[in-house]
Amino acid sequence: MSSVAPRLVSHRREIVRLAVPAFLALIAEPLFLLADSAIIGHLGTAELAGLGIASAALVTAAGVFVFLAYGTTSVVARHLGAGDERAAVGAGIDGLWLALALGAVSAAVVAVWARPISAVFGASPEVIDQATTYLRISALGIPAMLVILAVTGVLRGLQDTTTPLVASVVGFGANIALNLFLVYGLHWGIAGSAWGTVLAQTGMAIALVTVLLVKARARHARLRPHPARVLAAARTGIPLLVRTLALRATMLVTTWVAASLGDVPLAAHQVAMTIWSFLAFALDALAIAGQAITGRALGAGDREGVRVAMGTMVRWGVWGGLALGLVVVALHQLLPPLFTPDPQVQQALGAALVVVGLGQAVAGYVFVLDGVLIGAGDGRWLAWGMVITLVAYLPVILAVRAAGPTDSPSRDVVVLWLAFTVFMVVRGVGLGWRARRDDWMVVGAR
Repeated sequence: MSSVAPRLVSHRREIVRLAVPAFLALIAEPLFLLADSAIIGHLGTAELAGLGIASAALVTAAGVFVFLAYGTTSVVARHLGAGDERAAVGAGIDGLWLALALGAVSAAVVAVWARPISAVFGASPEVIDQATTYLRISALGIPAMLVILAVTGVLRGLQDTTTPLVASVVGFGANIALNLFLVYGLHWGIAGSAWGTVLAQTGMAIALVTVLLVKARARHARLRPHPARVLAAARTGIPLLVRTLALRATMLVTTWVAASLGDVPLAAHQVAMTIWSFLAFALDALAIAGQAITGRALGAGDREGVRVAMGTMVRWGVWGGLALGLVVVALHQLLPPLFTPDPQVQQALGAALVVVGLGQAVAGYVFVLDGVLIGAGDGRWLAWGMVITLVAYLPVILAVRAAGPTDSPSRDVVVLWLAFTVFMVVRGVGLGWRARRDDWMVVGAR
């Protein structure tokens, strides 16, 4: 017992060292997204609803490639744990080239198909016009978004969560300033918000790539693209891509159902989902620490260390989620006026936030276990697990659409978010079952 206590303290210190900067960096993005929602929300309900559709599509276009961060963190951390820093940075360079290629293709597709993509959600013509404008411009920032994901993954794998924090604070701070100037100073409306975001993302990407190149040169790592290695990195990311596609499908179908309920429920859902994303990013700090610690520990052959760290992070995730959720519930009537002057949207949003807050303890449990399994490279199980969860969720959310809107937008949004909470519970059950097994703890650099 005496040898376990010092080790537990050491793991706690390591978790805090990685999680605190990751937490600050992760909450920076949704905080600025909340600011974007507030800026656009005061333009009108149609603009806010249009942002909801465009954001769902844009986050999907970039978010499906989140393996550029998650998968890279795992691979880099394993090489670091095995004592090969040059190979660790080299794997990160492969991810950077892959991000550039995927980003260019995704940007072209989203820009060309912006209106058909926006129309898929079935919103009103005015909302579709606003969504198309935002989406077409924001597509230009997709390559930068993917580069940020890739380089952030490398730095996390190298146990550096401070540099992404600095980039996030500076970049998203610039984003708010640009949005205010372009939206209200130049009166560009929703287009100004899109341009501000593109400019800020591009600046962040340039800064992070510069940091990575300095690290690569210091370790004499290769910089030129190697087609075979880049393709290998792409193949490694396929399971996480499937997992993310299933997760994004869940978000998209939920937004699609929200659009079928009317402009007021859709606008309220947009802000509620943004707040939920903020809470998710906050809790995901432990998942980021879990990815880095798990990858490095398994690379060094330390299975016991993984179990000890995982137990600590799960407890912290559940209690942290409970605390954040209670704060949201306490503020559910004070937050809506910050995002919209529309009384109906305010009332519906306030009701939704109660459900959002009550589900955060489950979210904390889910995010930590997801991060640990990603850090272990358990992508294949995560892919199948998410697909099965999506299949289980579809009858629930489709029943909400079949019931249709009622005479109460608040009731409609509450039912929608109760359905989404069911999705999170099912996801948590599957992850908990997997975490109790041992076959995902494969040791060594892979």
